[in-house]
Amino acid sequence: MRFDERFIDELKARLRPSDVIGRTVKLKRQGREYVGLSPFSKEKSPSFFVNDDKGFFHDFSSGKHGDIISFLQETERLSFVEAVQRLAGEAGMQLPVEDPKEAEREQKRQGLSDWMDLAQKWFAANLRRTPGKAARDYLEKRGLPEDQWERFGLGYAPNDREGLKQALVQRGARPAELVEAGLLIAPDSGGQPYDRFRDRLMFPILDARGRIVSFGGRAMNPDDRAKYLNGPESPLFHKGATLYGLPEARRILGAESKNNQAIIVVEGYMDVIACQRAGLPAVAPMGTALTEEQMERLWRVSHEPVLCFDGDAAGLRAAYRAIERSLPLLKPGRSFRFSLLSGGQDPDDILRDKGAPALRQALADTHGFAEVLFRREQDVEPLDTPERKAGFKARLRTAASAIQDKDLAEQYRRDLFDRFDALFPRAPQRAPWTPGQGRGRFGPPPKLGQTVEGAQAMQSLFRAVNPVAAALAYAAIDDIERLDDHLEEVSVQGFGDAALEGLAQELVRLRLSGQASDAAVVRHRLSDSGFDLLLKEIEKAASKSGAAFLSADLTVAESRAQWLKVFGLMTHLAALSRAIETAKQDLGQGTGIEALIRLKAERDAITRSFAAPDFWTTLV
Repeated sequence: MRFDERFIDELKARLRPSDVIGRTVKLKRQGREYVGLSPFSKEKSPSFFVNDDKGFFHDFSSGKHGDIISFLQETERLSFVEAVQRLAGEAGMQLPVEDPKEAEREQKRQGLSDWMDLAQKWFAANLRRTPGKAARDYLEKRGLPEDQWERFGLGYAPNDREGLKQALVQRGARPAELVEAGLLIAPDSGGQPYDRFRDRLMFPILDARGRIVSFGGRAMNPDDRAKYLNGPESPLFHKGATLYGLPEARRILGAESKNNQAIIVVEGYMDVIACQRAGLPAVAPMGTALTEEQMERLWRVSHEPVLCFDGDAAGLRAAYRAIERSLPLLKPGRSFRFSLLSGGQDPDDILRDKGAPALRQALADTHGFAEVLFRREQDVEPLDTPERKAGFKARLRTAASAIQDKDLAEQYRRDLFDRFDALFPRAPQRAPWTPGQGRGRFGPPPKLGQTVEGAQAMQSLFRAVNPVAAALAYAAIDDIERLDDHLEEVSVQGFGDAALEGLAQELVRLRLSGQASDAAVVRHRLSDSGFDLLLKEIEKAASKSGAAFLSADLTVAESRAQWLKVFGLMTHLAALSRAIETAKQDLGQGTGIEALIRLKAERDAITRSFAAPDFWTTLV
């Protein structure tokens, strides 16, 4: 039975290695990994590590490394198919139905793969022969010694239109097969196929399982139109889903499983080789911007892969393109960091000029995603007018909204706005000058009781605040952005308790003036306006409300939706109370008895609903 890569990836995603391996090896949590005694050798000190995040085990005593499938193959002597069948049963996955056509396609892919292996051997042999002298000189100039050629499978394609073709045909290959594999080019005119790669230093491209699926070639002739040339799309090679150097990068990560090294994405083959020689797990896309499929592969290996670019204008543009493409895909625990190298050097330059320690240090200096995103929007235009500053803030809002995960989008919006506020600090706000306040146009801020809001705050202390209204106010202070679509309603209606009207109006004023960005700032501003004692009363009353929208278990979106429903009920309750007072006045004039009865019944029904034991659990 054959299993395609998507099935294997889904299988691994459903099962935690620590659960599968933990059935036969006693594992103990150690930081982000699990450690235990080696199942492959006798030892007294544990040197066997399992990493769920990266999906592998590594045994330092024996050097064995692999995933849950290879673990079962090693420990239980199962075949690959038997191991997959066992794990699929545990994961609750149906095994793929044997498809004769798919089996035929897989057999064809295997045949093409065999020709790729033979082509690599032919290229490697030519690198050491007379025609490969220019390529050898180039490698020497780049500081790559001969003992590293085999590690990276390097070779040379001679300047011969039919050299590889004849070598493989003599071994039984049909030219049509070699065209399908991308090794030969079939002319549009219908002539004989000829070698795709000529006079090029050759780099084999491996898939995630370590099989050669294509080649990349670096031109030795400086006048060649294409400096680097990759093989075409084929039954073996999907350019947008492949990362050069991935199997070796995984091996490096396995050997370094005691630390939190992230996978690094660089721009070229030689940069990958330089990093891997320095012990850094690096990969490269196929000469294009990262695709969504490549990003998904990276996140299976590291939570925060490092994207490495030159620190010049071109490098920044490449970093900004990566941001644009990855922004909608970000999720908690799934992001990128950026390494922007200075001095116009790439990783290969740094390794040759300064050595492996300098390269490791350079790539350890990284910037977070939000930081580089902010810089991208900041660099769009000069920020020297109010209009341009407003445009900058609008771009930040738009960028944050591009993140599909709503909770993460909200956190990004707050982070980006905090950076904006730090870039353009606001002047302190003071009360307008009045006679007797001293010299100058502005005097000190008003004290408690000197403003209408402060006076209301003092009066409210003489009676208890409604717990549900207090919860609404407390949530608004903690997350003032929930008011953005309801500023007018809050300003007019408050939170359903007259004692909180002054506070509600002050919150609206702060939001409209741009003086409130997060909870700490809001509380500081309210404290300056004389609401200290009222804030304490609100916190005390809110804690007794049982309001579910204050729970940390809810997402931001769920909390805001529930808050809005309760806000509507409370303001409607306050409106009913005012209508009842009006009806009472009408009653004194001999009219309005029916309206009074109806209004009281509606008010009492809402009040009882708040007191019901299941009110918060049924509020959806």
